[in-house]
Amino acid sequence: MEKGSRGLSGRAAVCGIVALLSATAFSCSLAAEFRKVKEKDVKLDGSLCSLPRSSAFELGVAAIAFLFVAQLVGTTAAVTTAYAAKPKKSAAGRGRATFVALLVLSWLSFAVAVVLLATAASMNHGQRYGRGWMDGDCYVARNGVFGGAAALVAVTALITLGLTFATEPTAAAAAMAATPTPCAAASDTCASTTHLEAAASDAEQPGGGRSKQ
Repeated sequence: MEKGSRGLSGRAAVCGIVALLSATAFSCSLAAEFRKVKEKDVKLDGSLCSLPRSSAFELGVAAIAFLFVAQLVGTTAAVTTAYAAKPKKSAAGRGRATFVALLVLSWLSFAVAVVLLATAASMNHGQRYGRGWMDGDCYVARNGVFGGAAALVAVTALITLGLTFATEPTAAAAAMAATPTPCAAASDTCASTTHLEAAASDAEQPGGGRSKQ
């Protein structure tokens, strides 16, 4: 019982960390959407252009860092819990296949979110004259790029938290299956006790079961 309570408290701690870090990454992504440079910020000098540095760069980098830590902590805890016991039944095998599919989906969502955040953040790092974002040209992140990344951050967090909660029944069932019953742990003792009780019952019967003469 003590081990079960410790497992639940540990799982709750992991979920709390993942939720907090993901919420921070989500907030940074949304804040970057409103702080990013706009087309009106472009400065022209003949055929050259420049863009100022924006705080959206720092916010984007922070969102990537928080999301990475949340994803690493959440998926590591989920995988460790899910593969603590080796399933033998086909139903358990199908459950593991679903778990792996959701795990891959979580990392794919994470990867797309990181690509969006990194690309948009790099456009807000500042672009000097003749040294634009690409080929000397200045580029501005489109509206909704940081917002889309924020949505993917939320999706990634939900999948990761779902994986963490989904592993709880499997771990509990494995723990119950691994705990032997008293008679299973000492079958010889239980059998001896049964035979002794039967002998005592026969001795207490009147006449001891002998036929009358």
